[in-house]
Amino acid sequence: MAVQWQKSSFSGVEGGNCVEVARSEPHLLLRESDAPGDVIALAPGGLLALIRHCKSERQRSGKPA
Repeated sequence: MAVQWQKSSFSGVEGGNCVEVARSEPHLLLRESDAPGDVIALAPGGLLALIRHCKSERQRSGKPA
């Protein structure tokens, strides 16, 4: 079965540079649309930890989430 990639809701209409996510049991896959061959496989808990870390770093730097 082919992996079904879903673009981030933040990628906008044009799509350009965005993060895409897919499910491939037991992992979740991440890639950037401009480098589709580079894929990161994470357990769901690992993805949640990555998202939380990115949000906390963004808040710490004063940039909007």
